[in-house]
Amino acid sequence: MGNHRAERAPKRRTSATAAPTTGKRRAATPPRRSVVKLPSLPLVAGVAVLAVSAGGAVTASGAGVTALTSTGSAVEASASIGSVAGQALQRRGSVVSRSETRDSGGEEVDPELVALAEKQTAARAAKLEEMRKAAEKQAAKIKENKWVLPLAHYGITATFGQYGLWANYHTGLDFNGDSGDPIMAVANGTVTETGYDGAYGNKTVVTLDDGTEIWFCHQTSIYVSVGDRVNGGEVIGTVGATGNVTGSHLHLEVRPGGGGPVDPFQAFVEHGIVP
Repeated sequence: MGNHRAERAPKRRTSATAAPTTGKRRAATPPRRSVVKLPSLPLVAGVAVLAVSAGGAVTASGAGVTALTSTGSAVEASASIGSVAGQALQRRGSVVSRSETRDSGGEEVDPELVALAEKQTAARAAKLEEMRKAAEKQAAKIKENKWVLPLAHYGITATFGQYGLWANYHTGLDFNGDSGDPIMAVANGTVTETGYDGAYGNKTVVTLDDGTEIWFCHQTSIYVSVGDRVNGGEVIGTVGATGNVTGSHLHLEVRPGGGGPVDPFQAFVEHGIVP
């Protein structure tokens, strides 16, 4: 019997390194992110009950929920939380939803405010009526006192401030006219002087309602007397050549307040008349 050695099967070689895999790789699964969710109100209440049962108590105050040092039961904590919730619901219940189409007919109206508004409206209407009447009165006065030209037909032969034939300077406005032509009052007023006055010849003075004196000079005739009331456009005399003149004409002067003479041309323009 010969010696035979038993053949041993070859040992498998093992390696700590895994054999590479061939083909497609599977995508690595991303790590899960933990999502923090806020606990619901019932859960918060439950946690509070557990905390109270462990050795604390919760009570409701006007400003919120505060912890007490004394111990209490879960039932007391639950009642306190319920009280807080009830207060919150009561506060929310006081908010009334409003609608654009809400009917306001049912709202209560303060009679004192209504009376005050009516009084103010009436006072405003009365003031406006007063202003309207005053404006109409003033307009009528302006229309009534509107100046008119003293002659229907004329030519200007001398103006205010000229030098030459006069001792100093010409103190009025000369309207050329024929003897006998009618002279008209230029505005409403009262006759305050009539008669002969030296170089002015026959003169009539009409004092207007605002105190302005109008002198009508060199007249042939005078048709009015002192104290007579005359209106603008009313005939008060006729053109002449009395006094210091070189021909027939009307010398007209304007003296505000009975003082010194001013330019008649400018006075007519200010009253809407251009001689």
